[in-house]
Amino acid sequence: MNVIATEIPDVLILEPRVFGDDRGFFFESFNARQFQDATGLVRTFVQDNHSRSARNVLRGLHYQVGRPQGKLTRVVVGEVFDVAVDLRRQSPTFGKWAGVMLSAENRRQLWIPEGFAHGFLVLSDYAEFLYKATDYWFSEGERCLLWNDPKLAIPWPLAGEPVLAPKDAAGKRLGEVETLNA
Repeated sequence: MNVIATEIPDVLILEPRVFGDDRGFFFESFNARQFQDATGLVRTFVQDNHSRSARNVLRGLHYQVGRPQGKLTRVVVGEVFDVAVDLRRQSPTFGKWAGVMLSAENRRQLWIPEGFAHGFLVLSDYAEFLYKATDYWFSEGERCLLWNDPKLAIPWPLAGEPVLAPKDAAGKRLGEVETLNA
């Protein structure tokens, strides 16, 4: 596994070793020992999520207070622009973001630590997005950071207006969100 640093040292791009021939390809999408050896992190994933979304759907920027989730994300169909925003108030990168293109073709994964807001924009006709989480979904702690907050200045590669869920359209600005003290 190859690990690539992002603008935020704790957010990592992971590239698995892919074995391919004329029949197709094979790779381990997750191996706890390799994850630990490559990143130095020990995490237990307790939930896997899978979504399918159409072009220009923007999901996020979601996070949980009280029970923050670390996420290991990947795309199995299509392409997305995946974004993590640091909401750890004591962090030197508080309020900064890192973004990466994830696709079925590049097979990259993104490690998003606990204490980050997360969202993605679908760039292909549709995309199937998978992620492992280090804690269970906690509805009482679910929060949303506004995807287009000018303070964040995320250059979403949009063609027109995004398709948003009502909760995502009503997200709060960075200065208004309940953040984490982690």
